[in-house]
Amino acid sequence: MDQRQREQYLREYGIQKAKGKPFFPYAILKDGTMACITLAVIILLAVFLGAEIGPKADPTTTSYTPRPEWYFFFLFELLRVIKPPAIVFIATIGIPTVCMILLILLPFIDRSPERHPARRPIAMVTAVTVIALMTYLTVEGALAGAPGKITLKTAAQYTPGKLVAAESGCQGCHKIGENGNSGPGPNLTQIGARLPRNAIARTLINPTAPMPSFRALKQKDPQKFNQLVDFLSSLR
Repeated sequence: MDQRQREQYLREYGIQKAKGKPFFPYAILKDGTMACITLAVIILLAVFLGAEIGPKADPTTTSYTPRPEWYFFFLFELLRVIKPPAIVFIATIGIPTVCMILLILLPFIDRSPERHPARRPIAMVTAVTVIALMTYLTVEGALAGAPGKITLKTAAQYTPGKLVAAESGCQGCHKIGENGNSGPGPNLTQIGARLPRNAIARTLINPTAPMPSFRALKQKDPQKFNQLVDFLSSLR
């Protein structure tokens, strides 16, 4: 901004300031009145409609799947993308903190007088890119299947084995249909087409680390073990 533009800005600012109204009490009165109205509406809604109360928490349940609020879906999906535990802090702390710091510093970084979007290509491209990425991650996070639930449709005789797979936490490392994680284990959606039943059973008993062994399940409850093997063999 050169001297001529500065003088013109100060002159226009002085004219507008002379026409305006003081912050106190004009702006404070308006903001305070609106805040009181909003607070009164919230109190009335709480008194007459009450707060939404869900079912009592059950600490023994194995089917509950925690989900974040919709405005955290983008971060929820980002955690699904970043797999190695050693760098999870980048998604949970690093990226949000860096974005917040840049947002706070933005008025000090971009001091250009230009306001037309066409004359600010870097700022506009950055804003559109961030909004597009957050929108994409939010949609993906909203549509992501629960990691502890198998929604893949199977025949009725394989339902018990599907429940065993869900209860055993297989989807913590494997993906079955649209649910679960894409690693470190392989995708099991079509495992039955790649391995015969006997090979699946042997893999469950003598797996490759870090997969846990199901030898104890076979010894303790052979029926459940066979149901699990039957379910995995049916995935084609």
